[in-house]
Amino acid sequence: MSVITLTINNELLSARSGQSLLEVIREHNIDLPTLCHAEGLEEWGGCRLCVVDIQGWGRPQPACTTEAQEGMVITTHNDRLNQYRRMIIELLLAERNHACAVCVLSGHCELQSNAARLGVDHVRFDYLFPQLTMDTSHSRFGLDHNRCILCTRCVRVCRDVEGACTWEIAGRGFTSRVVADLDRPWGKSTTCTDCGKCVQLCPTGALFRKGATVSEMQKEKSFLERIMGNRQKKK
Repeated sequence: MSVITLTINNELLSARSGQSLLEVIREHNIDLPTLCHAEGLEEWGGCRLCVVDIQGWGRPQPACTTEAQEGMVITTHNDRLNQYRRMIIELLLAERNHACAVCVLSGHCELQSNAARLGVDHVRFDYLFPQLTMDTSHSRFGLDHNRCILCTRCVRVCRDVEGACTWEIAGRGFTSRVVADLDRPWGKSTTCTDCGKCVQLCPTGALFRKGATVSEMQKEKSFLERIMGNRQKKK
């Protein structure tokens, strides 16, 4: 694998060909917010929090799905990019019913923590307050559509790691939601293996463990890196 050089935030850095910009940026300890990204999963590029400016490219590009190339000149933070990121968080908060004060993941939520570090202390957009349901038909876990941000982490880990393909996105636009087995109750799924990988990777309180109280639940994502690392060793 050949080595390439590129400039990030006015600093000349090296990278390996085939790496994504996000991989390079994080290897060099540059903080870049993400929500749909999870180590070990195929990149989706949906949340757009990791957008960066690339000289000569015209518009910001998602770092997670953009391959590093020789000679790139990249800016990860400026006023315009920070404004975009704050707007994305505000839109996510306005789209559904994120009541942090009564959420099982309050204090451990990635949406909440990104809002705090990006300085989102109010939302400029009208709240939509959709009438969304909860699915608590599963014996161990629950699904709260009010807190889902459609990052598709659950879909990807179920499909690519567990191999069950239980989850999918149904609907379009405002009506989009995560469904199990072509929209049947989760507890009646014939494909779910009850592994809990989707629950652990969910960045918000949308997928949760039953019995957890407000602010009590914590999620552990590092299991995915261990699984994928072990699989690579066996090849």
